[in-house]
Parts: sequence; structure tokens; C-alpha cells
Amino acid sequence: MAASYPSLRFKLVVVIMGCLVCASAASFSEEFDVSWGNGRGRLEKNGELLTLSLDKASGSGFQSKKEYLFGKIDMQLKLVPRNSAGTVTAYYMKSAGYRWDEIDFEFLGNLSGEPYTVHTNVYCNGKGDREQQFRIWFDPTTHFHTYSILWNPHSIVFSIDGIPIRQFKNLEWVGVPFPKKQAMRIYSSLWNADEWATRGGLIKTDWSQAPFTSSYRNFKAQACTLAFGKHVCTPNIAYMLRQELDATSLKRLRWVQKNHMIYNYCTDTKRFPQGFPPECRY
Repeated sequence: MAASYPSLRFKLVVVIMGCLVCASAASFSEEFDVSWGNGRGRLEKNGELLTLSLDKASGSGFQSKKEYLFGKIDMQLKLVPRNSAGTVTAYYMKSAGYRWDEIDFEFLGNLSGEPYTVHTNVYCNGKGDREQQFRIWFDPTTHFHTYSILWNPHSIVFSIDGIPIRQFKNLEWVGVPFPKKQAMRIYSSLWNADEWATRGGLIKTDWSQAPFTSSYRNFKAQACTLAFGKHVCTPNIAYMLRQELDATSLKRLRWVQKNHMIYNYCTDTKRFPQGFPPECRY
């Protein structure tokens, strides 16, 4: 592994030295387009707030105007309140094409008073199947909370309010694909998935509760962008391209995985009776 990183670092440094722009905190109207939903996705408060809604006819979604390669993405979400069973709020990064890369947060709805499930996944070259799920330790429907993706050549870290919940390391040296070549847009959508989302599909969407609504604010991207076919970064984010979890963050990660993880593909013997994927050993 040590032999593979220097060349990648060199390429990034060259880009950084010649950079001009980098995404930062901005209004939703400047950074995103409501991409579907026929009016169910709405910009409010002069573009500082974005809401998505779902009813029996349709859900809704938005996507970023820019593409990103490496950096840190923060978004504050307030999820569908009360009985949200059957609904899914997806918040993710994804590249274009048949062999796409993707980094997923999905929030699976629940009956009133039950905790939300956070579903995470990582795709590389169109292949995922790397799911981990967690029960959120707070009510994510009453206040906004920050959901973050830190993505650099070393790893992908999923965090909630600054607490890491999952790390997917670059283990190309043992043959595990890692997303590092394809720029990704940011997407979010609110849609009906009652065939599987809540208790494996046992609890269906109660349409008498519609419309269901998720809210977004305080988007911030400290990340390299794709401009004129080149990846453009600024020096103030160079440290993120090398950033790894410190001792305190690793302790918090272990706490979440011990107390709040409810599914890990790396322990699912029914899916992998012949042995787990190689990344599960590290």
C-alpha cells in the first residue's frame, strides 16, 4: 500500500498548486437543482432551506450542480417526523455511468416512537453489497443534525454530528476496489420503499399521514470540484486529502459500532457462507 500512495499524492499536489476555486458554504439555489418531483421539492427562505415531500403520487429529489472528487461534505437534515414507516430519505454521492461509484446514507422510516435506521453502503465500479446499519441514538425528526462524508485517497468516513459511525478504508493492496477516480454529484431523494424499508416490508406506508417531508439546510463542501475536465482544489483543503481518524475519533467509532450497529455485512454468514470479503479482515 505504501508504494501506491506517493504517485497519487503527487498528482493531487499538482492540481492543488494550480487551483482556482473550491466549493464552500452557499445557498441551495446556487449549489443544487430540484431534479424531480413535480413541485414536491421546494427552495425556501431565500434558498437557505430545501424541503422534499412524498405523497402517494410521487416522491422528490435534488442533485448538486457540481461534481466532487475527495473532500468533506456536510449537510444538516431533519427527517420525516411521526409515522414515517415505509419511507426512505436517501442522501448520497454518486458518479455517472454504468460502472459508477457511490457513497450512501439512507434513512429508513419507522412507526412513531421507534428509532430510525441509518443504512450505509459503498459502491465501486457498479458493485456495492457493503451494507452496515445503525440505530440512531437520538430523535432525528425534532431538530437538524449534521451528516457528513469525508472522502480521501485513504478512506471514506461516515459521521453524524461529528461522531464517526463507519470507516471504509482503501485496501486496494489486498484487491479491494476503492472509489478514487470518478467525480461524484451529491443527491438526495424521498421515496416510498414499503416493500422492504420498515421491518423488511412488514410495515407499510400509511398514506393518511402524507405528505411526508424531509428538510435540509447548512450545506457545506470543502472538496475538490470538477471544472473544465480537471479536478480543482484549493490549498485550504489539502489537509483533508491526508486526514485520518485520530485516537478520540477511533474510540467514538468503536462506541457506535458496539452499541448502535444492527447489521454488518462482514458478519453475515448466510450471505457469505464461503468466507467474508477480504476487507472484513481489516
